[in-house]
Amino acid sequence: MDTKKIIEKTTCFKVNGQQIELMLPPTFRLVDILRDSLSLTGTKVACEVGRCGACSVIMNGKLVNSCLIMAYQMEDAEIFTIESLSEERLHPIQEAFLQAGALQCGYCTPGMIIALKSLLDEKEQPSKEEVLTALSGNLCRCTGYEGILRAVDLLTNK
Repeated sequence: MDTKKIIEKTTCFKVNGQQIELMLPPTFRLVDILRDSLSLTGTKVACEVGRCGACSVIMNGKLVNSCLIMAYQMEDAEIFTIESLSEERLHPIQEAFLQAGALQCGYCTPGMIIALKSLLDEKEQPSKEEVLTALSGNLCRCTGYEGILRAVDLLTNK
């Protein structure tokens, strides 16, 4: 008989504007909750240690790596994922990525787009240095970043 019991707690939070209430162990990761419990698979799992940015989401107005956020940290949080950006049509950031050819395999793309959204929510006309800083937590192994920077130029008309 297994004497170790997983203790679950009701956790209340919002995802993409929808109120969510789930029974969760306090140490479940946000990335797994989004993907497995809520079927929001746009948020990707890659390094699992907060180094690549593939799992980036906006939580309480700040960019975070969802692989580093535990369920107990999500209480009353407001979370936005890549799925929040387009309902009927693509978000302007997504359009810019398409026009600029800013993706190849696409695995890092949701995290890159969320990182740019977070930056552009704070500053409408960021400098190139601010863009590079905002994207510094997101790794792309395919594009060499030039297409991504072209997409930013399209967005900011630089």
